[in-house]
Amino acid sequence: MGISLTAVFASAGLVGLALAVAARETIANFFGGINILVDWPFRTGDYIILDSGERGEVVEVGLRSTRINTRDDVQISIPNSVITDAKIINESVPKNRFRVRIKIGVAYGSDVDQVEGLLLQIAESNQLVTSVPEPRVPFRSFGDSALEFELLCWAYQPDIKGKLMQQLNRDIYKSFNAAGIMIPFPQRDVHLINESDDTSVAKNI
Repeated sequence: MGISLTAVFASAGLVGLALAVAARETIANFFGGINILVDWPFRTGDYIILDSGERGEVVEVGLRSTRINTRDDVQISIPNSVITDAKIINESVPKNRFRVRIKIGVAYGSDVDQVEGLLLQIAESNQLVTSVPEPRVPFRSFGDSALEFELLCWAYQPDIKGKLMQQLNRDIYKSFNAAGIMIPFPQRDVHLINESDDTSVAKNI
């Protein structure tokens, strides 16, 4: 028909290249979805944390994107190509329970056995804390202004972490006040020098 086939094939090649570039993200997301479905780093209902900081429950794993609901009831849609290249922390595996750590410092001179007993009692009486594994209270160190303990216990599932920590912190504060156990705060001595008579006055801050 008098048409140059070289020009036709060249035009077709340019069109195909343009379509490939335009569909690059879609193709990457599609294969990312396939990788997620094959590798199963998480499933619907799992609580995950991405390296970008998003944390929430997986509600849907699609071929293009993965959707999670955050604790603020906001749904985030993340392209699967991003998911496959991201570091993912799955809080729901291998066990659905989640460990909670609460650091607490008490004044020097406090009865360490009493402190440990109160912390264990508070954790064991909370209905959101699992009985297996049992709560523990290790005596971590001698701090600058406090004896440093840490309450370790396990929540039944990751989504109640915030609620459990709130209840434990409140109960610890109330119980320590009732028992007369002091939670110290850092203090510093500042010496003010009077240049006229070379005397100094110490004040606590």
